[in-house]
Amino acid sequence: MSEEAITVAEERPAPDGGGGVPTPPLRPGGYDPADYAASVVRSAEEAGVSALLLMSVLHNEAYKPHHPLLERLWQWWKPGASFGLGNMHRATFERVRRAHGLDARWEDLRDDPALAIRAAALHLGDLDRGLPGRHTRRCTRDELLALGYNAGERNMRAFARGVPPGPMARSYLRRLRANRSRAAEALTGAGTTRDTASRA
Repeated sequence: MSEEAITVAEERPAPDGGGGVPTPPLRPGGYDPADYAASVVRSAEEAGVSALLLMSVLHNEAYKPHHPLLERLWQWWKPGASFGLGNMHRATFERVRRAHGLDARWEDLRDDPALAIRAAALHLGDLDRGLPGRHTRRCTRDELLALGYNAGERNMRAFARGVPPGPMARSYLRRLRANRSRAAEALTGAGTTRDTASRA
C-alpha cells in the first residue's frame, strides 16, 4: 500500500465498525479503548462482569493497532494471530461462539469492534463461572479473571490456588493494575459510573 493511500485512509472519518461503534483508526497510536465505553458497558452488563474489568482488559490488549487492514496484514504474517479489540484467538472465540450461540466467525472480530468487545465480555463471564469462590488473596477476583483471559482458564485456576504467576502473567497483571485508573476514567468520561468497583 502506498503512503498516499494510507494518508487518504487516515483523513476519512472512521466508518461504523458494526454495532454502532467506530472502526479503530489506521494511524498507530490513534486507538483509545475509551472510545468504546458505551459498548463496554452494554457488553459487560450482558455478560455479568464488571465494566471496569472489561475496559481494563481492553487497555491491556491495546498494544497493537486494531484497524481491520492492519489486522489482515498481521494475520498474513502470523496466521495464528489474535483478532479484534480484545485480541482473541480462534480457539477461544469458537468456545465463546458455541457457548453463546453467536452468529459470527472469528474473522469478523477484525471488522466488528462491537462483536469483539461482546466476545471478550462473554469470555470473561465464562471464566467467572469457572473460578472457585475461594481463592488466594494475592489477586482480586477480577485480576484472576484478567489473568485467565490472558493465560487461559487452567492457569487462572492454578493462580487462584496460590501458584505464583510466571513472568508474562506478572507483567500482564502489572499493566492491568496500572490501566485500572485509565479504565475508570474512560467509563466515567462516558457518563457511566455504575459497576466500576473491582471484585475481591
